[in-house]
Amino acid sequence: MSTETDLVAAAKSYVDALVSHDPAAVPFHPDCVRIEMGAKTGRNGDHLRRSLARGPQYRVIHAISDFTPRVEGPVVHVTFYVHVQPKPLRLAAKVTESFEFDDEGRIVKIIAKFGVPRRRH
Repeated sequence: MSTETDLVAAAKSYVDALVSHDPAAVPFHPDCVRIEMGAKTGRNGDHLRRSLARGPQYRVIHAISDFTPRVEGPVVHVTFYVHVQPKPLRLAAKVTESFEFDDEGRIVKIIAKFGVPRRRH
């Protein structure tokens, strides 16, 4: 059984991979799905790894800030800001994601919602 610290670290590894484009440390369950704004955007763990590594939708992200986790049993809810290109515009969107885990600490489901990028100082 994973501790709350382990679960937060697993969720953070996914958020970090949004910037690094290196999903090696993300503990995806093979059948993990991702739902973004109500639409399925990740069909399994391998698909999510490929998307994080090479997906153009993630290439515009250059930084993450204000990562705040909250744990409720086997679910970690996080909020953070994604800072997007072009850098001089200082655009960032608030993101809320919920990560559901199995008993082995692998991510089985991600539910994501985000706002419109706005100028942020």
